[in-house]
Amino acid sequence: MTISPLNTKDFMNISRERPPYRPVRKRVRDFEEVEMFLDEKQLNEQARRCMKCGIPFCHGTGCPLGNLIPDFNAAAAAGDWEFAWELLQTTSSFPEFTSRVCPALCEGSCTSGINFESVTIRLIEKSIIEKAFQNGWVQMNPPQKRNGRKIAIIGSGPAGLSAAVEMNKAGFEITVFEKNAVPGGLLRYGIPDFKLAKTVIDRRLALLRNAGIHFQCGTSIGSDISPQYLLKKYDAVIFATGSPIPRNLEIPGRELEGIHFALDFLQGQNRANAGELKTVPISAKNKKVVVIGGGDTGSDCLGTSWRQKAQSVLQIEIMPQAPEKRSPATPWPQFPLVYKTSSSHKEGGERRFNTNTVRFIGESGKLTGVEICPVEWTCGTFGRPIKFESVKDQKEIIPCDLALLALGFLKQSREQLLNAWNMEDSEKIYIAGDAASGPSLVVKAIANGRDIAANAIHNLT
Repeated sequence: MTISPLNTKDFMNISRERPPYRPVRKRVRDFEEVEMFLDEKQLNEQARRCMKCGIPFCHGTGCPLGNLIPDFNAAAAAGDWEFAWELLQTTSSFPEFTSRVCPALCEGSCTSGINFESVTIRLIEKSIIEKAFQNGWVQMNPPQKRNGRKIAIIGSGPAGLSAAVEMNKAGFEITVFEKNAVPGGLLRYGIPDFKLAKTVIDRRLALLRNAGIHFQCGTSIGSDISPQYLLKKYDAVIFATGSPIPRNLEIPGRELEGIHFALDFLQGQNRANAGELKTVPISAKNKKVVVIGGGDTGSDCLGTSWRQKAQSVLQIEIMPQAPEKRSPATPWPQFPLVYKTSSSHKEGGERRFNTNTVRFIGESGKLTGVEICPVEWTCGTFGRPIKFESVKDQKEIIPCDLALLALGFLKQSREQLLNAWNMEDSEKIYIAGDAASGPSLVVKAIANGRDIAANAIHNLT
């Protein structure tokens, strides 16, 4: 089908719509998805804002998957959602995931964003995939012929699932090993339900199983099955185990009870929501919570704390507050450095920037406070912060009985990963996603899993 060209001036005449959210007073009482959908009229207008550039940087520079964004925007603007889905599915394995949790790198590269506001690409993508599911257009079937070769994939997060899809299409017999009770990896256990409902994952897993992909859950590689056994039984092994080592904060008082890594906190709530646990192992109920780390994970801790009925929540960040508009340090078409306010931030709490955590304070082995102090940054080219000094005469003690460390994760080298598995390197071993690159985005993990699968297919056929 041929879609008529868009009116390339609509981006000047139609305003960008913000993501609609459920009312705060209702959403903090549950863990249902916070973000709502635009209506048909809004979707049509937002899709019409696309300029359909001669050189679409959203497609080539922004999106790691290379989504055909101007084309599916044009199809959405014309109301042809089935064709929009056909375009989207040619490049994106799991648009229902990326359209919920991706920071929309494509929008950072949108040409309209140079002098106006970028197109709401993520929300359009979300509507395309949901309409596709509603109308039964999303289908995954086994390959017509198997090639007789078997692949083991360790880890069922976005990279592992992406690699599984591509290698299954090529005729390989795929078994995905997962240490947890249910597949999904970070998508299931690391991202709060209010951002990504787990029914969305289950819906996709049913399709993957229908396509012939096998899942072996509750299996820990190294204790239940040795990596060496997998190398003997399978033609290749893809490690997609993520970046599991959290960055610690080695300051006085770290040993006190009440200090936890953010992912442990978030995982506990997700497992309780799923019925894997009867109660949450780490609760913020009636507690004064301090979240250390200003990124998305810290924001997730904020939203989860309110749902657990925290008394107060303070999120602190050592970096300066980002500017309201694009910084010269991240010129177009780079992803812009701008101040972000998530749905969780809009639910309450306090945020502080330029703030260093000095020590944890406690009584009888339990956390009672956090000592902080402001910092002053020395900036380099384009105002990019390069080093800081603490303003020690302005120290402050914040009452706190639950501290959550949301400081990111550490990258492991290939050698470190293989040593952890007590393995020698082999041409049969592939490493995908965060396990290879270090902590990154879901969309980049999906893209890398696809690339690793393509490399393995090339080497094995």
